[in-house]
Amino acid sequence: MSQLVQETQKTIKEAVISAINAAVLKGELPEAEMPDFIIEKPSDKKNGDFSTNVAMAGARVYRKAPQMIAKSIVDNLNLENTLFEKAEIAGPGFINFYLSQKYYSEIVRDVIAKGEDYGKSDFGKGKSVLVEFVSANPTGPMHIGNARGGAIGDCLAAVLEYAGYETKREFYVNDAGNQIEKFATSLEIRYLQACGEEIELPEDAYHGADIIEHADNFKAQYGDKYAKCGSEERRKALVDFALPKNIEGLERDLKKYRITYDKWFRESTLHADGSVEKVINALKEKGVTYEQDGALWFKASEFGNDKDIVLVRANGLPTYIVPDIAYHYNKLITRGFDKAIDVLGADHHGYIARMKAALTALGIDASRLDIVIMQMVRLVRDGETIKLSKRSGKAITLGTLLEEVPIDAARFFFNLREPNSHFDFDLELAAKQSSDNPVYYVQYAHARICSIIRKAQEQGVVIKSPDEINLDLLSGDEERELITHLSKLTDEIISAARQYDPAKITHYVIELATLFHKFYNAKRVVVEEQELMQARLTLCIAVKNTIANILTMLKIDAPQSM
Repeated sequence: MSQLVQETQKTIKEAVISAINAAVLKGELPEAEMPDFIIEKPSDKKNGDFSTNVAMAGARVYRKAPQMIAKSIVDNLNLENTLFEKAEIAGPGFINFYLSQKYYSEIVRDVIAKGEDYGKSDFGKGKSVLVEFVSANPTGPMHIGNARGGAIGDCLAAVLEYAGYETKREFYVNDAGNQIEKFATSLEIRYLQACGEEIELPEDAYHGADIIEHADNFKAQYGDKYAKCGSEERRKALVDFALPKNIEGLERDLKKYRITYDKWFRESTLHADGSVEKVINALKEKGVTYEQDGALWFKASEFGNDKDIVLVRANGLPTYIVPDIAYHYNKLITRGFDKAIDVLGADHHGYIARMKAALTALGIDASRLDIVIMQMVRLVRDGETIKLSKRSGKAITLGTLLEEVPIDAARFFFNLREPNSHFDFDLELAAKQSSDNPVYYVQYAHARICSIIRKAQEQGVVIKSPDEINLDLLSGDEERELITHLSKLTDEIISAARQYDPAKITHYVIELATLFHKFYNAKRVVVEEQELMQARLTLCIAVKNTIANILTMLKIDAPQSM
């Protein structure tokens, strides 16, 4: 929670304890051990700004009815020099506290004083977190699921940074294993076809136009030279030619999407440096493997899985799970991250239990790995689901999406729902410049405030510093409601970090924009009364700064005008 809210709750606790001690000295309450009690913000404002259950919690130790205890506490409360104006007893003995105007004034000052740091906290205590996301196979372009994973992963990393974690972003390049073998097969056959050979492409190969393009470009550069050599040499040459181009394409599209990784980690390095072999040997040494039908199995069923897992096939080749185990071992042990977070598609539910079982078997605390499951997204236009690009006849990729939809909208829209919920992406709405479009609505609030400030300055208004302004004049319902929402940002960021849900932040900023528009429609900002105008302009600046902080965190533009 924000520092001011923490201090306010601490003030209540200290005031309540002092009141109880005073009541005990007067003989109104018996001497007893101080009861444990909670202080919370009621959902209904009628029940005050903060409320405590101390009277009910103390009923047993003080041997009195909660309402009698509450009365003794309230009668002995000293709220002088605090941010509260009164306390009242409600219901069976709740004590409700009502904030004074000074509290709201202090929030506005706090927002402006912190500037670009408003919303940040030390909740994470500097713990190191590695967020791995997208990690699309480099055998083709990124699809819409990758587009959602990119926005979620990048914004989640930003939320964790704001919440006080030392965060790194990583892309895991699957440049080894079955998918590369399939890639090589697809390239080889397309190349041989281009060289005039009549040969069929297997049904399970990659049939995309990008494979044909790579084969044609390879032939244009090398002619039929590799048609005459051995298959192994030909496949290696084709993969060495095409794979770097695909990886460059992934990096280029992601940079356009405003995603930059701290590291592109290649699976092939785990094979090359012996990490894959070390994991197999470590599991053997732990006594959690056995051989059956010529294959090496992991006793995953002893670690909560419904069945055991093949580690090494009868042909001597490791299954995909082995380099994945080695990769997570690298994250948590070799590089020593406190926490590893993977953002994965909905088809990875079973993967979670398998990976955690392997880590546990290796003696690693499996709770250090968290996996965010992301549901699929449907593209919608005119209420109908789109599966193919009308322009190219191919599946819509991240690249083609960003040709149709602004980057700001794509990043914002993909974070409108929590990751594990299905999401319909409305292409028309995302490109629309109206208040129906949530990102436009938020950006318009920022631009409107910039316009208000600009016009005031054009009229000769010099905006004073908050310490020179009587912010207690911000006492209207719309003003207090807006300020209260401003005070919740730090809590929302911490909550989003805890739950791995950046959608909490988009919801927060949409609500902030709504409350600002409500305030603006109810209260004139540039008024004749100078002190009131200064107070309202200062509130506008606090809102503008907060919107800008959130949009910056989400890597979305905060326009000065629209």
